[in-house]
Amino acid sequence: MGGAAQRARLAALCEQEITVARMVEAVSDPRCGAVVTFDGVVRDHDGGRGVERLEYSGHPSAPQVLAEVAGEIAERYPDTLIAVAHRVGRLEIGDSALVCAVAAPHRKQAFVACDELVDTVKQRVPIWKHQLFEDGQSEWVGALG
Repeated sequence: MGGAAQRARLAALCEQEITVARMVEAVSDPRCGAVVTFDGVVRDHDGGRGVERLEYSGHPSAPQVLAEVAGEIAERYPDTLIAVAHRVGRLEIGDSALVCAVAAPHRKQAFVACDELVDTVKQRVPIWKHQLFEDGQSEWVGALG
């Protein structure tokens, strides 16, 4: 399936809508019998408080770090194909914020690689979340750590 660089097929930070279908399309390959996806959507609550909306901001290095993470996961899991996107800007309840797909010949490898991909993105990519609550208050949450 090629080296890790060719198998990390998509890593994008964007302001426009991202979809699971787009991620699945990016990793589609007849050699893969499993495609595992993750769709992290904006929920209407956090810590018992109603959430009105979110605003994500990314450091200028975020696109590069996201691409590095995708490449590292592809390197760690041979025969996997990786696609990942994170949105920035204003997101409403139900919008997708972090979406990824991992394809592999077998399901276990796809599941494990997808799980590690999501965790690593949240740990390393410099993106911050500004939560706006229904009561008019807000808070910043670092996506790092």
